Amino acid sequence: MLTGTTRVEEETKQRVLAAIAATGYEPDQIAQSLVQQRSRTIALALLLGEGGFSLSGIGQSRFYFYLHILSEIERETAAAGYDLFLPSHPYSDFARYVSTLKTRRVDGMIMIAPYPFEERVRAMIKSNIPTLFVDAVGQGPRASYVMVDHIGGCRQAIQHLLALGHRRIAILTGEKDNDPASQRLLGYQLALAEAGVGMDEKLVLHAGFDRVEAYEAMVALLKAYCGEFTAIVAASDMMAIGALRALREQGIRVPEDVSVVGFDDIDLCPDIDPPLTTIRPDKEVLAQGAVRKLLDIIENNGPVAPSIASTQLVQRASTGPVLH
Repeated sequence: MLTGTTRVEEETKQRVLAAIAATGYEPDQIAQSLVQQRSRTIALALLLGEGGFSLSGIGQSRFYFYLHILSEIERETAAAGYDLFLPSHPYSDFARYVSTLKTRRVDGMIMIAPYPFEERVRAMIKSNIPTLFVDAVGQGPRASYVMVDHIGGCRQAIQHLLALGHRRIAILTGEKDNDPASQRLLGYQLALAEAGVGMDEKLVLHAGFDRVEAYEAMVALLKAYCGEFTAIVAASDMMAIGALRALREQGIRVPEDVSVVGFDDIDLCPDIDPPLTTIRPDKEVLAQGAVRKLLDIIENNGPVAPSIASTQLVQRASTGPVLH
């Protein structure tokens, strides 16, 4: 009766409900999960490099963007009546990790930012556990993904700078084997090609989505090619912050001497000096869409089409026309 699956007389039902209210009885969730074959638990994997699933890595500047995504995922799962479960087995023992998920009867898994085509992605698809990948491609009978339009977003950034008269545009991007970084670099290349502007390889810098690495890469670029570029696109806002520090230390004005565009539109952007022009992904599609698609897979036991989160340019004071 408590699950609503058994028919009882109304008088009996009311007596039982009154007894429940009087005693403060709460259903045994573990027992219910065994009967219903559902735990109403969603596992969450923060795949922050080879370190695996620890929350300790989330404080690194390269992962700042995902803090907002995590809070939205938490809110959406709670609203749907699910709990989040964060296993912490190391990456080197992923077979045991998958076994743990099955033993705990998790209803599904959300994996944030795994590298494409790696063991963890393949193993989750093969496991048949309903899985939703965030910002990485992974598809199967019970797996799908949501991803930022990295190519389109970076094209928007370059097109904005081209419209301001910039032709010598540098880019700070992530690791070469990182899928979002590769796609953003492709967007940069496509936008330049479409405008008939040649790409200069020495203006392409790989800095691991990290603020300090971006600062160091910018310092090196300024020493080697100061004056040979008028704008720079950073593949994340935290990288843009590192670049701005390097420019400021060299007495280079933003945007009078060099325009700067970021990517992500983190909450710090309006408070940066100068306020940062950036590309804003649709975070609701990433977070809320991830949870809703996963629940669709869980409830309907079948494939779900992936989603691409659109982007828009948010213009602030860090970009301006070429003055020289």
